[in-house]
Amino acid sequence: MAINSQHLTGFAIGLGASALGFYLYKRNQSKIDAFLGEHGIQISSAFEKDPRSMTLKELIMAKEELEDMIAEKEFAEKEEKKAKKTSAEKAA
Repeated sequence: MAINSQHLTGFAIGLGASALGFYLYKRNQSKIDAFLGEHGIQISSAFEKDPRSMTLKELIMAKEELEDMIAEKEFAEKEEKKAKKTSAEKAA
């Protein structure tokens, strides 16, 4: 199936709609994030805020997010060491 003018028109319209949506979101980001937060959807990362202005709940969430990231890094490092050890043993 060849690409024709309808495909390009659809792509351009989709790109324009996406850009408009992103612009409107960024323009009203705090309002949108607050609205979604009230409905249980956490959008913004805890790292975007000043820790001194965060609530206790936000600080706890940021702490948990950091702990998760640390655990993922530690796991990845352990797996990498195991893989290197295994490949070194196979080579010997």
